[in-house]
Amino acid sequence: MKTISLLIVTINLLMPCCNNKKYIQIAVDNPEFKPNTVFSGSEDLTSPKFNHLIEKYQLDTVFQGETDELSRILLLRHWIKSKVRISDFEESYPGEGDVEKMLDYALSGQGYHCGHYMKIQNAIMNAYGYVTRTLGAGPGVKGGPDGYHGINEIWLNDFNKWFLSDAKYDHHFEKNGIPLSAMQIRDEYLKNKAAEIVVVKGPDRIITEIDPETGTKRERRAQTYTWVEFHGYNNMFTAWPAHKEMNIMQEDDFTKNNIWFRDGNPHWAYEKPEYRKWVKNRDDIEWTPNTINSNVEINRNKVSIKLMSNTPNLSRYEMKDSASGIWQQIGDSIEINLNKSRYVLIFRTANIAGVTGPEHKIILSEK
Repeated sequence: MKTISLLIVTINLLMPCCNNKKYIQIAVDNPEFKPNTVFSGSEDLTSPKFNHLIEKYQLDTVFQGETDELSRILLLRHWIKSKVRISDFEESYPGEGDVEKMLDYALSGQGYHCGHYMKIQNAIMNAYGYVTRTLGAGPGVKGGPDGYHGINEIWLNDFNKWFLSDAKYDHHFEKNGIPLSAMQIRDEYLKNKAAEIVVVKGPDRIITEIDPETGTKRERRAQTYTWVEFHGYNNMFTAWPAHKEMNIMQEDDFTKNNIWFRDGNPHWAYEKPEYRKWVKNRDDIEWTPNTINSNVEINRNKVSIKLMSNTPNLSRYEMKDSASGIWQQIGDSIEINLNKSRYVLIFRTANIAGVTGPEHKIILSEK
C-alpha cells in the first residue's frame, strides 16, 4: 500500500485580508470510507510487466474512445472472453500461472478454466489502474452442486463499490442497474434464491436468465456464491510464481452452522486453518480503495484539512474549488485562508495509472 506525504500547502482562494469571520463545516453525504485492515500486497503498477501486456496485445484499441469507467472494464473483459476458449478438465495447461504465456497459447487455440481467466483478468484490469482482486466461490452443497469457481472483483470508482466480474462467462450480477459484489450476490441468494437480481452478459449488459453456453439458470449461477473466499494477497500477477496464499472469509451464522463441500468433501482449508482467516466485520472484506477520509479543523478564518485514503499505487491527491472547477495537485494536508461566505471544496485521489477515485466534498460556510 503506497502512501504519499507532501509538504503542507497553503492555498488562498481569494486574497487574504484581516477579518473576524467564523466558519462552520456543513454535513455532506460523502462516499463511505472503510479502511483496509486484512488484505495485503496490492499489485505494483510500476512493474514493466503491465505496460508490456498493454503494448504486446494492443489493449488500448479495445476501448478506444470510451470514457465511461464501467464500459471500459466490460470491453476489456469481453476481449478476454473473445480470445480465451473454455476448457475445464485438461490434465495440464501450458503456461499455467504465467499470464503472458497463457494468452499466447490461448491465441493459438488453447483453452483454459476459470482460475486462468481469473488470473488474466486480474492482470489486464490492474494494468489500467483498476483495483482488482482474486477470489474463489462455490455452492458447497453436500450431495449436490459443490464445484469451485475462480473470479474477480473490481473496484468501481463511479459507484464507490466492488463488483464481481466473471471473465470466463463474460457476465456479472446487477440489482436495479447497480453491479453487485460477491457478498451482495450471496446476500440475495440466501435471502430468496436471487429472485430480485439479474445476470447481465457482455459490454451491452444483456440480461440472461439462462446462460447460452452452459444452460445454467440465474438461481444456480447465484448459488455459486453461497461460499466466498477472498485471496488475502492481492499481487498475484507481479509476485508470480512466489504468490502467497491466504483465504479471507466472513464468519457469520451461516458459515458457523454449515460446512463448505468441495468435490464431495469438506473444503481442504478446514484441515489447514493456517490458510484461512475468518473476519466478523463485513467492512473488513468490502473496504473502499481510492476513497478519501478527511479531518477538518477550523480556526476562525483558516481551515486545516488532512486527507487519508487506502489507495493502492497512490500518486497524488487533487482538489478543486467548485467556483473554479480546476483540479490542482495537493499534498495530504492543506491550509486555506477563508474569505468568502461559502466554500465547496472537492477532493479525489489519483493513482500512477491516472485513475481517479470517488469525489470527496467539504463545504464550509460563514456563520
